[in-house]
Amino acid sequence: MRVSATAKYIRRSTRKTRLVTQVIVGRSVGDAAAILRFMPQGAARDVAKVLKSAAANAENNHDLSPEDLVVVRATADEGPTLKRWRPRAQGRAFPIHKPMTHVTVVVEDREVR
Repeated sequence: MRVSATAKYIRRSTRKTRLVTQVIVGRSVGDAAAILRFMPQGAARDVAKVLKSAAANAENNHDLSPEDLVVVRATADEGPTLKRWRPRAQGRAFPIHKPMTHVTVVVEDREVR
């Protein structure tokens, strides 16, 4: 059985977050959590929260053991972008784009695979 968790509107670049999500696909939940704990990227903390939430969803809603779960899919999709303006010389304005990311982690019971 596949169980997922999603965190939306995370104020971080999608490209930087995808580097973190690609590392945990195919690993057990315990291994993925250990890897994320020691990654230097800031997005690792956000992805770890979503992973923990997916494992908790599987345990509480579907009575699956967290030790038997494997990360099947982890995606970082592009969310909306906040657009701001920075004043520059001679009355000009330069755009500042502040991207957001939607992170989804899908876990599955190991015996099903």
